[in-house]
Order: sequence, then C-alpha cells, then structure tokens
Amino acid sequence: MFKKKSFVSFIALLLMTVLLLPAHLMAAETTPKTITIVYTNDTHSRVEANPGIGFAKIAAKINELRDTNGKENVLVLDAGDTLHGLPIATVTKGEGIVQILNAIGYDAMTPGNHDFNYGQEHLLTLSRKMNFPLISANIKKTDGTTPFVPYIIKEVNGIKLGIFGLSTPETTYKTHPKNVAELTFEDPSKVAQTMVAELQGKTDIIIALSHLGVDESSTYTSEKVAQEVTGIDLIVDGHSHTTLPEGRQIKDTLIVQAGEYGNAIGIVTAAVGADKKVSFSPSLYTKEDAVDAAPDEKLTALISELKMAFDALTGEKIGSTPVKLEGARDFVRTGETNMGNLIVNAMLEATGADVALTNGGGIRASIEAGDITKKDIITVLPFGNYIATLDVTGQEILDALEVGVAGYPDAAGCFPHIGGMTFNLDASKASGSRVSGVKIANKALDLSATYSLATNDFIAAGGDGYIMFSDNQITGEYPGLDEAVISYISAFSVKNIDVQNKITVINNSPKVAIEEVTPIIDTKQTTISDIAIEAKPNFTEYIIQYGDTLAKLAKSAGTTYQELAKLNNISNPNTIFVGNTLLIPIN
Repeated sequence: MFKKKSFVSFIALLLMTVLLLPAHLMAAETTPKTITIVYTNDTHSRVEANPGIGFAKIAAKINELRDTNGKENVLVLDAGDTLHGLPIATVTKGEGIVQILNAIGYDAMTPGNHDFNYGQEHLLTLSRKMNFPLISANIKKTDGTTPFVPYIIKEVNGIKLGIFGLSTPETTYKTHPKNVAELTFEDPSKVAQTMVAELQGKTDIIIALSHLGVDESSTYTSEKVAQEVTGIDLIVDGHSHTTLPEGRQIKDTLIVQAGEYGNAIGIVTAAVGADKKVSFSPSLYTKEDAVDAAPDEKLTALISELKMAFDALTGEKIGSTPVKLEGARDFVRTGETNMGNLIVNAMLEATGADVALTNGGGIRASIEAGDITKKDIITVLPFGNYIATLDVTGQEILDALEVGVAGYPDAAGCFPHIGGMTFNLDASKASGSRVSGVKIANKALDLSATYSLATNDFIAAGGDGYIMFSDNQITGEYPGLDEAVISYISAFSVKNIDVQNKITVINNSPKVAIEEVTPIIDTKQTTISDIAIEAKPNFTEYIIQYGDTLAKLAKSAGTTYQELAKLNNISNPNTIFVGNTLLIPIN
C-alpha cells in the first residue's frame, strides 16, 4: 500500500507526464475524425466517357481520393439504376456492369427501378456476383421476407456507419410488372424510422442509400423521408436525375444527388467530433473537372474486354427479313416505313397498350434483306431509349399527331410512326389543323376518352415537341426499345410490317405560305459562339444529348425553360438539337 507521501508524489508525476505530452497527441483527442464518401447514381450503364465521365476516369478519381485520404477512409456507394441502359449492359444482362463495380471496389448499392429490368431473380443472381451488398429495407416478398440485405454497419477510420437501403415504390410500374411480381415496396418513411431505431446507439452516422428522388410529381421522395423521419444524417439519393452541387438540407438531414449518366460523381467529406456531432461538406466532381484526367488503366482494359465481348455477342443472328427494312433518314422522317411498323409492333407486343407512337428521328439505319443480328437492331436504335406507357386523352393523341406532321412534307425528326391507329393528313391546311379521321382499333377517336399509349421515354418527357405528354403520369416502364424489337423478331420474325397506309395523305401539295406554318425545325437556333462573351464566367457549357429537353435541363439548373431559351437565343423552346452547346447558369 502506498504511503501518503509516495501517493502524492505519484500523482504529481502523472500530472507532469500529461502536461509534457506532445501537442499533436493532445490535439488528436479533439480533432474530428473524417471520412470521404464517394457516390454515383443513375449512371444507366454509361460505361464510357460519352456523355459522362466514364467509369475508367471515375475509378481514377476514387483511387486518387484513396491515395490522398487513405484507402481505409474512403467509402464508395451507388444509388441505383446502374445495371441497365445501353446495349453494352443489356447483352450480358448487367453482368459486365457488375464486373466494373467490383473492379472499382464499391462498398454498397441499392437497387433502382431499372435494375429490375432483367427480372427479380436475375437481379438476385447479380447480387450474388457483387463483391459488396445490394441493400434495400423496404422491399418485401408476399411472405414477409426481405430478398435484399436491409442494412449494413461499416467502420471507417474509427467511425461507425449504419447504411440502409430504400427503393422507390414506383418500381411497381416503372419496370415491367412481371419483374416485380409478388414483391411489395413498403412506405419508405415508415421503414426508415424502423431502421433508425435499429441503428441508433450502434453507429455514429446513419445513411439512407435511396433510390427515391426529389421529383415533386412523385408520392414518395427522399425529401418526404427527411421531413418525416428524425435521425438520418445523410441521404445518398438517386432516381430523379437531379444535380445537387451543395446538397439539399431538410431539417437535420442532408440529401445529395449527382445528376445522371455519370456526368458527375458526388464526394462528401464527413466529420465526427469528440462530442459526436456530425458535419458534412458535399461537392461534385464533374465531367468538366475530368477532361484532362488520365483514366485508370485497369478499368480501361476491362472496358475494352467488355466491348470485345459485346461485339461478339451482338453478331448473333436473331432472325431474317425477305425485304429491306427501310430506316433511312429521308424516309422515316417523312412517312410510314416497314421499319417504323416493326418498331411500333414490338412496342404494342411488349406493353399491351392501345396505341403506339415513336419518332422518326430515333430510327437511324436500314437493314438489308437477309439475316438480322442484334447489332443491326442496336444500329437502328442506338440511343438506349426505353418504352414507357402513359394514360392519355383522345385530345392529347390528336394534338400529338398534329405536332408530328406539322412540317410535312419536309423531313422532321418528330414525324410519327404509329401502331394501333390510322389518320388522314391534309398537307394543304395550316399546321395544327392537318389531321382528321383518326381511328383507334377501327373506331373513331373519342377526344374525351382515355387511351393507353406506348412511346419512348424521350417523347414521354416532352421531347421533339410532344409537350402534351410531359406532365402525364407514367403507368409503366419497360425494357429498352432495342431489346423489345430483338425479342419481337426472335418470337415473330418480321410479320405484319408492310406499309399499310396508316397515314392517308389527302393533299401532298401544301398551299399555306411557309411563314404561316409553325416551324418544327428551328433554323435560327444559336450555339455558344453567339452568346456574349462576358456572360460566360457565370455559366457552364453543356452539349445537348439525345433525350434532353429544355424543360428538363432548366429544372436541373434551378431555372425555367423560358429563361434558358432566352439566355441561348432559342426561338422555339420545344426544339433543341443534339450536339449543340447551351449555356447553363451556375447555381
């Protein structure tokens, strides 16, 4: 037992030792611990750097962050809609994309609605090939079991992270219904509250990895979860293709999202202080930032291998045609062709809709008589569009047909290829009053009735001037247009594709002066070179991609399409051209 004098001496020595500790060790007790969270969302299998950063440069950036911050201090997440999109993914049913994600070293992913496009059983098969968990807490089978891992707990730099997944209930109609048969998507807010209760006390940071989005037209959004659930520190989000450069704070929850197609990746620095308080610093690494970056060699080699395998797979014969399938620009943009009929027949077969409509501008090649390969179809339909169904009125169908033939007989990308209906076109009349005698299933069009329309996602979003559809609720989302045509040819060959005079031209000699016709092609559209140079420091340049609309770009930029049109001197906001450059305001 210590004597009193010895005990006092011991305490004095202990205090002296503490006072003499190096300053950096004392500071370590109060310096916040930090980690780096990198995330992607809605890449839709855009493997290469067109239009986005590309996975080889994404991998290079992640490796740079690992080198800078320590490999063990970087967490990599994906918020879904990753495994499906372009043919390079669909020919292997997403397996090639899984190889890429594994090579990069993702830590977790939540499934988006389009990740179910190969069917739920195949998605589960893909999940077993992932070197990381596919997580979702609100997807249940009818027997109450959870097909995916609900949450994970990871320790990164001494910080315990509870990460749970949420998938959009819209999946029930934003993929083919058979893909989610016997699955239920429970209320994300209710499930999130349960997850928070499970993870609180066990973790320092709670993250919802969600595919919900912030679209105001959606019933279930990440904003709604943040408003209704207390205890979520960070929501890494996807689905609405929204770009949030600084995130969006809702009460005590920060929501982050990085746009679409790999145009940007998100980076969040998370710090936990000695008092356990959490802070975040969000940013985006954009394709502009990556222009001069060197791609990762390992990923470059892997992508090259996948492309070689893709070329071999797409050479597979799927059928044959006794006649040339006409897809040349001058034909598909001015009238009915057998190629257009093949496409709309496939759309009707895939969806069971009343009518189908696709734009001639989306048809990019012909197929000569003889064997048909997958590559032939991908060449005809190269844009990665998928089929969507909408409930539309007879009046909206009539309005759409008027838009489609407004420029006839001049070639226009919006020219309608139709299935399940017929109509008369009088080119001698003014734009907006050229269509008559519309029939659906051989019955006169009822302007007040509701019909199921199958179209492509570009038109469903209001592209090519079809703005009458842009606010309609999507009732179903189906596989890619190219996939549907490949399946149709494999099952039915090329039957019922002859030109059937679905559009009967009454008068092929327009008598209306050109200035009286509403232009479909904006020949005066300007490019970046026409804009005042002094405006450039406050804006970024954006190259228009297929599928873009001015309204969609404006929403992403936090402005209106009217302001965006004014800024870029666009006289017709319904018409923008792929490849042109726009000025986009920087928020």
